[in-house]
This record gives sequence, C-alpha cells and structure tokens, in this order.
Amino acid sequence: MRLKAIAAAVLVAGLGVGVAIAAEDGTHDARSALMKKVGGAAGAMAAIAKGEKPYDAAVVKASLTTISETAKVFPDQFKPGTEKGDKAASPKIWEDPADFKARADKLSADADKLLAQLPADAAGVGAAMKTLGANCGACHEKFRIKTE
Repeated sequence: MRLKAIAAAVLVAGLGVGVAIAAEDGTHDARSALMKKVGGAAGAMAAIAKGEKPYDAAVVKASLTTISETAKVFPDQFKPGTEKGDKAASPKIWEDPADFKARADKLSADADKLLAQLPADAAGVGAAMKTLGANCGACHEKFRIKTE
C-alpha cells in the first residue's frame, strides 16, 4: 500500500509539472496536451467506475488533482492570435471568454469538492464522473469545433 501511495504522489507531482510547462506555451499542442491529461485522468476513473479496475483511492485522488489543476490553467492557453491558423480554436471562445473561463472554473471547483470528499468506492467514482462529465460536455458543446 505504501508503494501505491508513493507512486500516486510521484504521478501527481509529475502531472503538476506537465501542467505548468504546458501552461507557459499557449499553443494548440499545449492545449491538446492539457486535454489529454484530463482524458487520461477521466479514463482512469472510468475504469474504476465500470469495475474494469479495482477502486484505488490514490488513483482517484491523482485523477481529480489532474483535472482540477488542468482546468485552472486551460483558459490561459487561448492567447490572442491562437484563434487563427490551421490549428485554431473555436472563435466562440473569444466571443464569450467570461463563460469559457467560468466553465473551466466550475470544472476545477467540482474536482476540488470531490477531492475534499473523496469518493469511497466505484459507485462514488461513477457519480463523480457524471458531475465532471456534465461540465466537460457542456463546454465542448458550446466551445469545441466539431470535426467529422
């Protein structure tokens, strides 16, 4: 068990460094890297919620921490000029930047609330996924460019 706690701590520290490095860039690649971190965290939690992996509090905590930290820096990745080009983000972000930031803030706050009351089993992780997934889905619906 101690080994799992150490591994989770190293994972969280590494993800934090990755978030900080990506946050300095502000390019399409940095934004994609941040979303992949969220996707990886969500995937780890989904595996627990579906019973594909056993419940592991360290994995849940690391995943929620990644989602919270990423959501805090994600809106800053949309600097002026990054709305143009072949890898441009949706212009809707710049049409309503306050809503875009508010949605990221809500995702981070919800992840923080879940961290404070860490889900204790697979069912709790599933409920957490519904909350976080609703945040992600609503933001993607409004701000993500749909691709075929």
